Amino acid sequence: MMTEEERKEQDETQNPAEEQGIEKDQSSEEVSQDMEHGDKDEDVYSKEGREKLEEDGEIEPWEEGFMQGAAQAGQLGKDALTGESLMDVEDVVETEIDGKIYRFVSQENAEKFRKKMGK
Repeated sequence: MMTEEERKEQDETQNPAEEQGIEKDQSSEEVSQDMEHGDKDEDVYSKEGREKLEEDGEIEPWEEGFMQGAAQAGQLGKDALTGESLMDVEDVVETEIDGKIYRFVSQENAEKFRKKMGK
């Protein structure tokens, strides 16, 4: 009978990680470079993929925000002040406060939020 370690070693020999779909962790820069060179498809569920798709004009800024929000439990898919959905908003207002991105349905909401945060 094989030990767990022997079975794992045999598995890796017969089925290398690449064949099993197990990929090594890549930095954000490596992922972006792979997409740029066509080695990796843009993926709306990754930060780098969303940025590339928006840059190429394949998705709108609000769609990038919506997908980022979906990837983060919906936080960036809503107005940071009111919680209103950004889904049907034509011109989403984005602002950065202390290194964090916040999205709003209007400039007025962004200004109110800044005042509320004391910035």
